[in-house]
Amino acid sequence: MQKGTEQKDHFGERISPFLKRAVFSFLLLAAIWFGRPVSGQPVSSESYGESSAKESNIRRSPSEENSTQASHVGESSLEENSSEEETTAAGGASLEALTENPALQKAAREKLKSLTLEEKIGQIFMVSPDALTGVTAVQAGSATQTAVADAKVGGLVYFSQNLLNPEQTKTMLDNTYRYYQELDLPLPFLAVDEEGGSVSRIASNPSFGVPSFPDMAVIGASGDVSQAAQAGDVIGSYLRDLGFNVDFAPVADVLTNPENTVVADRSFGSDPELVKLMTEAEAEAMLPHGVLPTLKHFPGHGATSGDSHNGYVYTDKTLEKLLQAELVPFSEINSYAPIVMVGHISDPAVTGDDMPASLSSVFVTDLLRGRLQYSGVIITDALNMGAVANQYTSAQAAVMAFTAGCDVILLPADYESARQGIRDAIQAGKITEDRLDASVYRILLAKEEIRYLRED
Repeated sequence: MQKGTEQKDHFGERISPFLKRAVFSFLLLAAIWFGRPVSGQPVSSESYGESSAKESNIRRSPSEENSTQASHVGESSLEENSSEEETTAAGGASLEALTENPALQKAAREKLKSLTLEEKIGQIFMVSPDALTGVTAVQAGSATQTAVADAKVGGLVYFSQNLLNPEQTKTMLDNTYRYYQELDLPLPFLAVDEEGGSVSRIASNPSFGVPSFPDMAVIGASGDVSQAAQAGDVIGSYLRDLGFNVDFAPVADVLTNPENTVVADRSFGSDPELVKLMTEAEAEAMLPHGVLPTLKHFPGHGATSGDSHNGYVYTDKTLEKLLQAELVPFSEINSYAPIVMVGHISDPAVTGDDMPASLSSVFVTDLLRGRLQYSGVIITDALNMGAVANQYTSAQAAVMAFTAGCDVILLPADYESARQGIRDAIQAGKITEDRLDASVYRILLAKEEIRYLRED
């Protein structure tokens, strides 16, 4: 989905792996010497969204200006991360190792080359089955098949009204997956919000008969990281059995505002390091089941006032303060976080305006991709929430989120309008096909990781 070099350079077809490693080693040594972040690829301002996005857009306190610098990283789907740690997920291969697996990269590249422009556009959207079919979906029949063929969406997210019992859910998801196969479309993301505690679409329904967990605040208060790992393992296991491959969890928000009502008991707590350890443990335990965890809500909902479901939500923390608390759980996460969800959080102290983080290149490109060097898939929070939908049309929000650097656009209020907005932006040259390809490549690589993790 991004560019800066020719497309072949994106996928390493012009440089041998050996030479790339040699060049990267030299860059790494230089980075260590000069104390700067490094990437394995050259970078252009268009690589992660708006071409006008610059490092200077991030506001810092005077003390931080003297001690830190923000930096873009190169094409994230292909970069060789300088801080690789061979962290394993419950005994499995590290996520970074999977991301760099030549066979998975080749499969993603080949699939990308086979997609039409319309199919590529579809890949960057996730919608509900209700939005897809126009009815409350509890089965996947001919209407779903026809809708998938037309919409070509990259994924679906299911809610409580869609999930009645295990047999119904398995049949619905199995049929949906089969339709994608028959249409020769990439494996779909099939997602659900299953955080444990108060936000549990599955465990809150007695018909499923699965173990339930307390709110994450209870697990966080215990200080026992193994409890978070157990939650990730059990949730990952039953989600896989039902047919899901993405969970919009764990919550990585640090509860620094005691008056916050959005996160509240969904957060592991107010200690940034504890929240990081808990989210890491839960995510690592979920991955071996072939269920991709999603850390949310970058840059941290725990300091905010208001509810983005209803409208404007904000914090006034400086970047320096965010780095000390809210951003800790989102730092150095490439080994266990295949997806990060960006919230609709406004922080004028960082951006200089009221733009929600999900639509801001300062947060998505300069901070998450650049300074924090995150290389996985970036998804918006639901764009039908009031914080976005009350201010922008579906077309405007989709284009703004994508040009800000997001890869996946979640739940636009009007999918057809959002899709047309992306088409129009491509036709007008505001979004290049190379930019689209870079995001679709990241999405396809994540889907190849699901396939790999599910091999018995």
